[in-house]
Amino acid sequence: MDASSAVETRDLTYVIGRRTVLDGVDLTVRHGQSLAVVGPSGTGKTTLLMCLAGLITPTRGNVLVGGRDLTTMTTRERARIRLQSVGLIYQFGELLPELSPLDNVALPALLSGTAKDEAYRRSRQLLADLGISAVAEADTAVLSGGERQRVAVARALISRPSIILADEPTGSLDRNAADSVAAILFGLPKERDCSLIVVTHNEEVAARADSILALGLRTDWSGEP
Repeated sequence: MDASSAVETRDLTYVIGRRTVLDGVDLTVRHGQSLAVVGPSGTGKTTLLMCLAGLITPTRGNVLVGGRDLTTMTTRERARIRLQSVGLIYQFGELLPELSPLDNVALPALLSGTAKDEAYRRSRQLLADLGISAVAEADTAVLSGGERQRVAVARALISRPSIILADEPTGSLDRNAADSVAAILFGLPKERDCSLIVVTHNEEVAARADSILALGLRTDWSGEP
């Protein structure tokens, strides 16, 4: 394990039934760096992200987050690491519609034991930093796609994670909103001293990353593997 690495995999393999979804994936992402994971549908991009988050256990290999091997941990230990060190962003935001944007952002911090006043102070500041403080108390169901994803980014940042994992974060957005959200995401490693791993089909989004990991047979992506 490289001491400067935030997340690392070695020989990461995932097999389900007779199908090998991931086959010996090696990657290293250091603090302050970003990686785009690209490739055709069905090549294991989301599965890789789930392994990195400790949501599924690989068939073989290691996943190290901050030097700690998730593959040797219990389910409860992985959940604690995920809550404290990993921020997750999904394609459709996956916000809880019964909660306001402010409450959605504060929830992970509250679950990790942060005092209520501090959790909400951080939430308001993050929403302001992302330019959406005006929707803090709005009905989450009426947010635009771009607003929802900014709220999702704020929620991912609330616990000050060392790693941000984003699965097709611009996939449901129009071009202008996608460009705006991508700019925010790829600014995070330097601004927040974290690492960023983004799964995307969008070549323009992938081109913003410091390096690119291509899964599957496709060879027309530029960047470092």
